[in-house]
Amino acid sequence: MLQAIEVSGLTHRWLSKTRPPTLALSNVDCRFPAGKVTAIVGPSGCGKSTLLLMLRGLLEPSQGKISFAYQSGQNTTYGPAPQMATVWQAFNLLPWRTVLDNVAFGLELGGMGKEERYRRAAEAIKAVELSGFESHFPGQLSGGMKQRVGLARGLVQAPDVLLLDEPFGALDAQTRLYLQEQLATVVEQSRKTVILVTHSIEEAVFLADKVLVMTARPGRIAADIDIDLPRPRGIETQNNPAFGKYFSDIYGLLRDEVRKSMLAGA
Repeated sequence: MLQAIEVSGLTHRWLSKTRPPTLALSNVDCRFPAGKVTAIVGPSGCGKSTLLLMLRGLLEPSQGKISFAYQSGQNTTYGPAPQMATVWQAFNLLPWRTVLDNVAFGLELGGMGKEERYRRAAEAIKAVELSGFESHFPGQLSGGMKQRVGLARGLVQAPDVLLLDEPFGALDAQTRLYLQEQLATVVEQSRKTVILVTHSIEEAVFLADKVLVMTARPGRIAADIDIDLPRPRGIETQNNPAFGKYFSDIYGLLRDEVRKSMLAGA
């Protein structure tokens, strides 16, 4: 059973043929506990998405390592990466496929039979409250509905780790708030390991068990903050005085880093 994802000394330089290398991340050390939601916040250009790409195995670090710790009886062992799925800000839906076929697409590529993949896709669609829209095409859906299809497409893989890269960043405020509540419910019921990259402090505090605050580029971990708010969480959570205190503390840490980022033109 996955125990944690451990990041040690992670550094990444983006190379260019025409410009000097860009140091995106520098000596990042952090830990993502299994069964918890960890949010990563920081100013634009600080390397949040770069870190997510490396966790997903889509980008090799220049230095450092990512380790996957597993519980084996009373001992901790290290092994291969667990199964992961990613939900991106861009919907990336196939316009010629229905909602059901979009959600089942990854299972189809994996060779799963039609009956089983459709059964699992229907369950994932139900989990994001889109039952009844299985036969619709992406062009018939609102932005919020498209993002729910993207979330269902991640959930249908039954991943051990769900990676979310600004999943609600392109949505209006009301839709974003609704989907945050919906995601909180899905996560609490599944107890999946979730890593969320977001620019929104409110979203991070609302959804996460832990928030990692990053510095301006080159990105480092400035703070690791445990979020001790009761679950299940809903809109009333934001009325909790502790919610406001977490927001204020995190913004206080980010204020100077955002200013540095703006001055650097990120």
